[in-house]
Amino acid sequence: MASTSLTFSTSLRTLSSSIPRTFYCGTPTQFIGTNLLARFGGVCVSFKRLECVRTKASMAGTAADKKRKVQVFDSEEDLAVSLAKYTADLSAKLGKERGSFTVVLSGGSLIKSLRKLVEPPYIDSIEWEKWHVFWVDERVVPKDHEDSNYKLAYDGFLSKVRITPGNVYSINDALSAEGAAEDYETCIRHLVKSNIIDISPATGLPKFDLMLLGMGPDGHVASLFPGHPLLKENEKWVTFIKDSPKPPPERITFTFPVINSSAYIALVVCGAGKAGPVQAALGNAQNSVTLPVQMVSAEDEFTWFLDKDAASKL
Repeated sequence: MASTSLTFSTSLRTLSSSIPRTFYCGTPTQFIGTNLLARFGGVCVSFKRLECVRTKASMAGTAADKKRKVQVFDSEEDLAVSLAKYTADLSAKLGKERGSFTVVLSGGSLIKSLRKLVEPPYIDSIEWEKWHVFWVDERVVPKDHEDSNYKLAYDGFLSKVRITPGNVYSINDALSAEGAAEDYETCIRHLVKSNIIDISPATGLPKFDLMLLGMGPDGHVASLFPGHPLLKENEKWVTFIKDSPKPPPERITFTFPVINSSAYIALVVCGAGKAGPVQAALGNAQNSVTLPVQMVSAEDEFTWFLDKDAASKL
């Protein structure tokens, strides 16, 4: 049986006063009400937040498993607080090491979950001038269109912080979907050559510092949808789609080789409507179809941020 490390970062209400902070066990987690219950040799521990990390002691775990963390929160508010600290800590660490901090955004509810970054202490303490902002996917619509991921991010986040406007890299919405994808890849290649974006020594692909992803109820990430041929694209950095099953149909998207070359990935998932794909990706059930979210990995660390509803089927 694979070994799993469970790390607790909030206070525990335990049935034993001598339980250490880190445990190793098999498959320990089930839900009871608003808390989680883990059993360790007959001892029950109830807690509000859980981080599951595959350890190097696991003989069955893959390299991707060992880099994966899962955090479950009682509420989306708690999740947003932790996500802000996580992002700010990486901004400070990598901004100091590299002199810049490359961040990739997605659309949907992710921007709402970043709201704590525009509040104290982060709005004043983060070195925003080091940020370079990109989109993992974008709808090919004008920037002021309601479907634009740029507009969503600008209204809810970018307009409220001091990121240098020239460091925000949106697509050219005057081009076709194919042209916009080619133009965006050209931009990224230029920034790799100028050392703004790091490059992965393992893959030779752009290595973004932090990619902030959401997930759809069907398990799609970016604009990579279940069963679509783009899931197998491994040549292009950025590609396009004209038949998106979710409107609008024309989009550009990073491909999986680029997504998975990121240093850090935070996947933010909230709501019971997404519990099925979460179960498919993190549960023990064997699935005949691989969902796009199951194809995500990161070079350094891949962290799931889940509220208790999204994790309700684990």
